[in-house]
Amino acid sequence: MLDLTVTAGRGRYAMGAEMAPAWMHSQISAEEYDSWSEEQCAGIEIVDGMVVVSPSASKRHNRLARILANALDDAAGPDWNADTDFDVRLQDAPLTNRRPDVAVYRADTLDVTPTRPEHLLLVVEVVSPGSETTDRVVKVSQYAEYGIPFYWRIEQAATGIPIIYTYVLDPAMKAYRDGEMYTGAIKASVPFPVAVDLSAV
Repeated sequence: MLDLTVTAGRGRYAMGAEMAPAWMHSQISAEEYDSWSEEQCAGIEIVDGMVVVSPSASKRHNRLARILANALDDAAGPDWNADTDFDVRLQDAPLTNRRPDVAVYRADTLDVTPTRPEHLLLVVEVVSPGSETTDRVVKVSQYAEYGIPFYWRIEQAATGIPIIYTYVLDPAMKAYRDGEMYTGAIKASVPFPVAVDLSAV
C-alpha cells in the first residue's frame, strides 16, 4: 500500500491509499492556519475552514500568470503592486482563504498579513483542467460578495491562444457585470491602461 507522510500544523500524519490526514477532515481556524509555515500553506486554499488541495499547475499556466502579473505591475503605477500566488483572506470564521493566480493590491499593504479583499483592486484566475467550475462560478461569486472591484478569467483555449474575460463589480448588486473580452492580446483601459500579448505563451 502506498504510504505518504504529510506534515501539517498538527504534526506528521501517515497517509495510506485509503486514508487522508486528519487535518483534512476537520475545520481549520484562522489562528491555527496562521501558525503554519509558508511551505505548509503552499498549494492549498481554505474554504469554510476545510482544506482544498490544488493540483500542481502546468508551466504554461504559471507562465501566463507571471507574464500578466509583470505587465500589470509595470502598468499599475506606484500605488499598486501585482504579484502571483499568495493568500487572500476572504473571511476569518469559518476561515476562507483563496489564492488567486494574480492579484493587484495596494502597495502600502505589501507587509500587511493577511491580505484582505479591501486591499485588492483586481484578481485573476487562469483556468486549468479541474478548476473550471471553481474559477467560472464559485470564485466569481465569492470575489464579488467581498467587494473586489475587478475579476479577470483566462481560459486556455484548444487553439493555444488564451481568451481573457474581464468583469467589473456592481457594488449595489454584489455581482460582476461583463467587461471586455480579449483573444491573445489584452489592451485594457480599466482598472488602469495595460497592454500585454499573451498569444505567444
